[in-house]
Amino acid sequence: MAQDIKTAFVAGATGYLGRRIVTQLVTRGYGVKALVRPGSDRSGLPEGVSLVEAEATDPKTLLGIMDDVDLVISALGLTRQTDRLSYMDVDYQANLNLLREAVNAEVKSFTYVHVMTRGAPASDLVAAKARFVATLQTAPLQTCVIRPNGFFSDMEEILEMARRGRVWLIGDGSVRLNPIDGNDLAKAIVDSIEAKEEDIEIGGPQILSLDQIADLAFLALSRSPRVTHLPLWLGRAALWAMKRFAPRHIWGPFEFFLSSCQNDAIGPCYGEHQLSHHFRSLCSDTGPTDTGPADMTPVTPR
Repeated sequence: MAQDIKTAFVAGATGYLGRRIVTQLVTRGYGVKALVRPGSDRSGLPEGVSLVEAEATDPKTLLGIMDDVDLVISALGLTRQTDRLSYMDVDYQANLNLLREAVNAEVKSFTYVHVMTRGAPASDLVAAKARFVATLQTAPLQTCVIRPNGFFSDMEEILEMARRGRVWLIGDGSVRLNPIDGNDLAKAIVDSIEAKEEDIEIGGPQILSLDQIADLAFLALSRSPRVTHLPLWLGRAALWAMKRFAPRHIWGPFEFFLSSCQNDAIGPCYGEHQLSHHFRSLCSDTGPTDTGPADMTPVTPR
């Protein structure tokens, strides 16, 4: 652990990545304050963590909660789009509220988990995150932006489609990415903070096309692949209609999914855990596990 950093404040601590960041920090000897919403599920957070109840969207509830904190890590984002809150409300404004409180408390460092981007933002989600990053990088404290290109948990939607019998992909399935395990990413985040990195892209150890990810899902289920490719124009037409006739919580996630199906998103390879193992653990009787790297299951390119 870096000698000048002792106490970390983690926002988004009850999410897929946030829990793993908290665990990684505790393992390395940091004191941890975890921001939790009232009534949220705190299971999986390690003992000894100080739980701080507040609503990041309400700056009044944040007053004083970062006193004696050395660094802030935010994995806060709107996972499930709703009509009550938008991406701009959470991914931008709530993080901005946290940043302002960090500056007021004279916190030394603020790390934010962004997404890997190429060119202009192609969705409301990315636009909200990018707007916050632009503000963060002008703030009067040390900053670090982490840009992963997808979590293993994001790939679980493909596994769920395979469970239902068919995977539906927009495009020809050739778009490639290297999603990363949450534990590997949490380790990389803390490593980056201790190394005083400012802006990094990162992915998992295995580069896969969307077709190959679908194949891994069916392989984990011991089923023959059944994949249907929908043309991009149809996806764009569907989004156009959704924006006019469907609520935001329907078209918001679809817009992000559509933008992810159009271009490769390959980050520097990091970590040991394989997506094939993650899928198999979800299909086993014992459920998902976080122990040890998996084998390198070969995937034949289509």
